[in-house]
Amino acid sequence: MNKIFLVLMLGLLYAQQLTAQQIKISGTIKDNQGTPVSFASVYVKETSKGTSANIDGNYVIMVDPGQHTLLYKAIGFKPTERRIDPVAGLRQDVVMETESYTLEGVTITADAEDPAYEIIRQAIKRRKIHLEEVDAYSCDVYIKGLQKLVGAPKKFFGRDIQKTLDLDTNRKGILYLSESQSTYNYQQPDKIHEEMISSKIAGRNNAFSFNKASDLNINFYNNMLLENVLSSRGFVSPLADNALFYYNYKFLGMSNSNGETINKIQVIPRREHDPVFRGIMYITDDSWRLLGAELYLTKNTGVNLIDTLNIKQQYIKVDNAYMPSNVNFQFNGNVMGFKFEGYYLGVYTNYNLEPNFPKGFFTGELLKVPATVNKKDSTYWANNRPIPLTPEERADYIRKDRIEQLKVSKRYLDSLERSVNKFSLSRLLLAGHSINNRYDKRYLKLDPVLKSMFYNTVEGFGINYGLTYLQELQGYRSYTIRPELRYGLASKTLTANLNGTYIYNPAKKASINFGVGSGVYDLNRYGTMTMLSNSLNNLLFERNFMKLYRKSFLNAGTSKELFTGLQGNINLEYSENRFLQNNTRFRFFEYSDRSFTSNNPFSPEVETPLFPDYKALTAQATLTYNIGRRFITRPEGKFYQESKYPEVQLSYRRGIKNVFGSDADYDLLNLEISQERIGEGLWGFSSFMISAGKFLNDKTVYYPDRKHFRGNNSLTTLPNLRKFQFLDFYEYSTDQQYLEAHFEQNFAGLIMNKLPVIRKLKLEELVGVNFLTQPDKKNYKEYYFGLQRLIFRATYGFAYDGNKKVQHGFRISYGF
Repeated sequence: MNKIFLVLMLGLLYAQQLTAQQIKISGTIKDNQGTPVSFASVYVKETSKGTSANIDGNYVIMVDPGQHTLLYKAIGFKPTERRIDPVAGLRQDVVMETESYTLEGVTITADAEDPAYEIIRQAIKRRKIHLEEVDAYSCDVYIKGLQKLVGAPKKFFGRDIQKTLDLDTNRKGILYLSESQSTYNYQQPDKIHEEMISSKIAGRNNAFSFNKASDLNINFYNNMLLENVLSSRGFVSPLADNALFYYNYKFLGMSNSNGETINKIQVIPRREHDPVFRGIMYITDDSWRLLGAELYLTKNTGVNLIDTLNIKQQYIKVDNAYMPSNVNFQFNGNVMGFKFEGYYLGVYTNYNLEPNFPKGFFTGELLKVPATVNKKDSTYWANNRPIPLTPEERADYIRKDRIEQLKVSKRYLDSLERSVNKFSLSRLLLAGHSINNRYDKRYLKLDPVLKSMFYNTVEGFGINYGLTYLQELQGYRSYTIRPELRYGLASKTLTANLNGTYIYNPAKKASINFGVGSGVYDLNRYGTMTMLSNSLNNLLFERNFMKLYRKSFLNAGTSKELFTGLQGNINLEYSENRFLQNNTRFRFFEYSDRSFTSNNPFSPEVETPLFPDYKALTAQATLTYNIGRRFITRPEGKFYQESKYPEVQLSYRRGIKNVFGSDADYDLLNLEISQERIGEGLWGFSSFMISAGKFLNDKTVYYPDRKHFRGNNSLTTLPNLRKFQFLDFYEYSTDQQYLEAHFEQNFAGLIMNKLPVIRKLKLEELVGVNFLTQPDKKNYKEYYFGLQRLIFRATYGFAYDGNKKVQHGFRISYGF
């Protein structure tokens, strides 16, 4: 017993000693005018242990006992050193002097080249050397993100903005405040693994921050930056191989620091609206290395949603290399009267440039967020937060955390639900009605009534109405159940079905699903158009493009990630299928040059059955593999990121004859390769899809079981890379072999950005080609070009059957 007591006492003494080893030093960093120096770096000299000041210039750093030299650095200021012998609670305020950059010894004449150009040429010459000089490293990263409104309209779509967004009386306030700490590991050329240690979001104690160090890891030694982030094209680095084509440079002077000559270079766009930066770079003589940058983007460069993005980057010497110590993204903008600003700050410390990564350390996992990272209490953050909170941030945490504690109580949630769940007929008609129980994590959503109404020549006026019930379970598991009823006045037919999904392992994207009942479905299994679009075409233009059939079914399936990047799906269905006929010819307007066609797309004048009533037992298996796909692992599941490699999908579908009376007898094998948004730098991005398949057995293939294609007969459509512009919805579905290909290039404003006035619309040019060949439609081709802005696009195209032009015209699409 005495031995146990002795061991415990020694352990407590050792823990106390470890705690005592760290001493807190704090202070404020200001310039000669008494203005705070925001986000200045503070490091223990000759180490990579450090921190950053906050936006008010306040800093805190923990150091070991003994004498140290603190190094204070900020862009545009002379590095400042302070020798300290720390004691608990020591305050070290610092005044930093503005760096003086002189032109002594430099002669610039009117006809001579600015000295900046030779400095830039030398830096570009060594660009790749500096980009690859550190083969691997690990470090600690602290990230803080803040977004706030600084102005907003009083009301938006009839809603009080102050109450809705929890703002002050001036409609200002913090919308989002988060902090996180991570360990970050990197290996050339692009291997990354990050693990979050702690996470905090104001007012959301059970949430996990989306902070990711790799999002802040901007490297100006790369030719292109921020592709598919703020713009589809990305932005040319001032140190890119072709930078001299896009930039002018101006030498602003030089200074000496620690024996190094540092050149201050102004970066100036050659053309106002090119995708380029503006600002200042600091480059050393001899090594021609970037030591700091303060560069910014404006809305003239094509950035989306924001007006200005300012990027400040500082470096610290680690061994014989220079590594980022502080990266700061500050932004502002105005969208529909909502004025916002904010920043994301990353502080990199404790570098190790010779890490010993074990074999298999780097996988497709970019970021791992353990379930415990948001469990750290206020004491932990008070002792481990490297950057002090501002009074505004501290007040926001206190207020929102207090409200959060209230919000998770059953009494509050019951009160909230009584208000939110209050029935409104107008809401039910337009947006649907929700009945939520957040305390028990049960949610019921009723479909909007108006969106559920339809008209077609088979069923007449009708309604397809459903509701969705969601139950969230522990471990981020959940199940969803959806019953649905459909009734047509002209056909006097009622169908009903029930579908459900159970997600039992979010980390493995694992689920099971089932369905039972009956319904009326499009003959093309991919669908042709929305119910609303078909209804409008029927009633207003006397065009009944959509053709329908009835199916009664029972199905079950499962899906699971077999290993990283490989998803497996299996589905089994038994169905009874019946062809339908038109039952009404009602329309609002009658046209002399057109009339409704029959429900048989191959017999438009006569209502003849396309297929007999039949039963089918079908089994389908699909393997989808994304080469080198990366992902983020969070407690609520796995989130895949865009891949730079194609996705390959292999599927097999079989009609099983004579089981439960099944008439279907076929085998369909299909292989598809696709990739979307392939970055092409200043040329925008491209996307492609190639699909080939064959019915290995085609003894009994009824029309609904054929291989269908995503055709289009309408002026308006939904955007889809796999969709043809002019191909008939139904005519060329096949039970033989086929080859299908699609390619689209989006130039992301390459041309439109050069046209005055028009460039303000931020239109993106696109061109594309579609191809199909099968026994009944050989070498069908489509070519199109057009413009796109956000979710809207307009194109003009031409269709060729072999070498014969068969159709041309406009197409308008909207949506995602």
